[in-house]
Amino acid sequence: MYEAFYNLNTDPFRLSADHRFCFNHPSYIRAKGSVQYALYRAEGFVMVTGRSGLGKTTLAADLMASLSPDKYVVGHLVSSQLEAGDLLRMAAYAFGLGVSEQQKAHILMQLMAFLAEQRQAGLQSVLMVDEAQGLAPSALQELRRLSDLQHENQPLLQIVLLGQESLRERIRTPGMESIHQRLVAACHLEPLGPEDTMHYVRHRLEQAGWNGDPGFAPGVLPVVYRFSEGIPRRINLICSRLMLFAFLAESHTITAEDAQAVIEELGEAQLAHLRDDAGDEGASPPEGSQADSRAAGGSG
Repeated sequence: MYEAFYNLNTDPFRLSADHRFCFNHPSYIRAKGSVQYALYRAEGFVMVTGRSGLGKTTLAADLMASLSPDKYVVGHLVSSQLEAGDLLRMAAYAFGLGVSEQQKAHILMQLMAFLAEQRQAGLQSVLMVDEAQGLAPSALQELRRLSDLQHENQPLLQIVLLGQESLRERIRTPGMESIHQRLVAACHLEPLGPEDTMHYVRHRLEQAGWNGDPGFAPGVLPVVYRFSEGIPRRINLICSRLMLFAFLAESHTITAEDAQAVIEELGEAQLAHLRDDAGDEGASPPEGSQADSRAAGGSG
């Protein structure tokens, strides 16, 4: 809605995952590097965990876009309380296999044949499982069995698990020891700090063609950081509403007062989980700080 008014190419703060807007903050770089190392190893599991909204799905999309189709064949599925049989069927679907009416044994045979064919063609098969914390124990064990498939002493499938913090705890339980032992790499995404929040906002604006309009006055980004807690999806939510707020007022400068008004609206609408202790000291850089003015592109 506000893109044309501010001469933007696209909406910089969409909530849906888009790897074109990836922001390479330290935690993201470590996570991506861990997955790339695991893919180089071409075996076992790799696990990426983090709170909801930290960018796990974006990371998966970024990785898939970066993998050469001449070297990799990638299947991607989103878990939703899957049991073992459903997991196997969804894995087959993820690789483009039509198995809707087949029995589990037939699905497994077809999937094994497909994976062996890819290996013989010199391709590495990777299955990315998003929201993996929702998998039933039987489904996780089914994944473990899939990771054990081999052809001529070469593993046929590597598995990337992406999930919320509870996934990390589940994998550490005694019943999941067989999976834990197969982890080639594991990493945990962390929220952005105050400086990285500033860089994140500016990065997304610039990716959308921003040239300083609207400007961000001193004090805006400390409010964004404080109430988002550095979680990218919350930052997007707040900043999108800020842009809309300024557009409706036909304003070319976003102020700290605008930010506070938007936060209050979001709290009333229950669209954001705002901290009760938002005013804690040390939660954000001081208003008018160097970090804030840089993010504003010199405006205000």
